[in-house]
Amino acid sequence: MRFGLCISGIAALLCVAGCGAGRDIDGDLTNDWGAMAPATGFVPAAETCHLSNFAVSGPRSTYEEVDCGVEHRTETVAVGEYPKPAADAAQPPAGTSAAARAAYKECDEKTTAYVGGPWRDARLWIGVTHPSPAAWNGGARWFRCELVELDSIENDGALARRTGSLRGALAGKNSDLLLTCYAIKLDKAGAISSMPSMKCTDKHNAEFAGIWTAPAGTAYPKKDASWEEFHEGCRKVAAEYAGVPLDGNLQYRIGVVSLPGNADVWGQGDHGVRCYLWLDGSDLTTSLKGKGTKALPVQYK
Repeated sequence: MRFGLCISGIAALLCVAGCGAGRDIDGDLTNDWGAMAPATGFVPAAETCHLSNFAVSGPRSTYEEVDCGVEHRTETVAVGEYPKPAADAAQPPAGTSAAARAAYKECDEKTTAYVGGPWRDARLWIGVTHPSPAAWNGGARWFRCELVELDSIENDGALARRTGSLRGALAGKNSDLLLTCYAIKLDKAGAISSMPSMKCTDKHNAEFAGIWTAPAGTAYPKKDASWEEFHEGCRKVAAEYAGVPLDGNLQYRIGVVSLPGNADVWGQGDHGVRCYLWLDGSDLTTSLKGKGTKALPVQYK
């Protein structure tokens, strides 16, 4: 019954159209339609938080924004765009290509501005997410600057779930994200087995001193000789931090721990090395920042 009524209704309309001479009835069903807007691809939003873990490739299907007040894993600091000639390539930039290094550098700078201080001074890590190959083939040329909090920098830290945005998190000097003091423990072979963080008022034997930036072209350290270059750079940082002379006696005042990022980010141009002042066998209960030679005498034994 309903089907019949529908047919009758359509027939009636057709009759009216056939008998009338309305100016809008000309047999062309498309000449009065507005032009459709060109198709646009998905572009992620900056200053957003996400439930998903960090990934180098970011397909649309895994993109899930949440309010930063909700427990989340990653935060997009900024969104950039790959320029030519990288934009003309058949695939997204590889991890060590010039375009990938340029994107990482941009994310590095924007993250420092976003958190309100050098992000390497804290339990933070950054990565660059680019479109999936399918999205790239569809014309996507964006990249995302992703920021995560780690539960530790020194002990192979894992990504920490957090609530609240990291925007301005380092603007003050009392952020609990900042690297401070440590109680280094050695194994039987004399190598560092663990490096738990401590308050500087608790017993400790090491302290974060700052960042040494390795010169461009410096290879990732694998052998003792290359590590010595890193230690030498960190000795300069530690000496300035503690307020002691940078001379031949420095090695008898302090030891250092040098901690670059992994080989992957090194290949992307992250040559920032975290430097720690280390006094093996000591039980310090205060910071050594600016304490000078009285607090750090020469010890030849």
